[in-house]
Amino acid sequence: MESKRIVIVGGGFVGINAAKILGKQTSVEIVLVDRRNHHLFQPLLYQVAVAGLSPAEIAVPIRSLLSLYKNVKVVLDEIVSVDFKNRYARGKVGKYEYDSLILAAGATHNYFGNERWEANAPGLKTIAQATEIRRRIMTAFENAEIEEDTTMRRRLLTFVIIGGGPTGVELAGAIGEMTRHT
Repeated sequence: MESKRIVIVGGGFVGINAAKILGKQTSVEIVLVDRRNHHLFQPLLYQVAVAGLSPAEIAVPIRSLLSLYKNVKVVLDEIVSVDFKNRYARGKVGKYEYDSLILAAGATHNYFGNERWEANAPGLKTIAQATEIRRRIMTAFENAEIEEDTTMRRRLLTFVIIGGGPTGVELAGAIGEMTRHT
């Protein structure tokens, strides 16, 4: 019996768990494709943004998470299109034929057609975004430390968070803690 080939697009929670579950079956060959070589524990990105954790503490190499599964291959590539009729996903680097496809590419923030807002309001979905927010927060605190005008100091220490989901609430709380105790 010929093994089935399953392509998984995305190394987040869904992609990793699918690979682990399917990796127990010897009758399948699995190719997990992700544009990054690490799995990111996104719920703690806010901790990186406020300097509570280092990026290395929330990013784990995908290959190490799946090293026990000999029928799982991890590929660093970014899928740019899927041909459902001919059953392949095309990446920037390669073409991945499949019998079954799992699309678990994750989510991103939305500026509702106003992408220019990103310069002033970065999202919080990647390590790069978290470290940029960290840089902005720490720079604001440093500038406030030397500012003599109390009105300007208050302005420097005023942060606006758009989004009241778990990440937004946690980020607001962590910044609030910093303003009161750091």
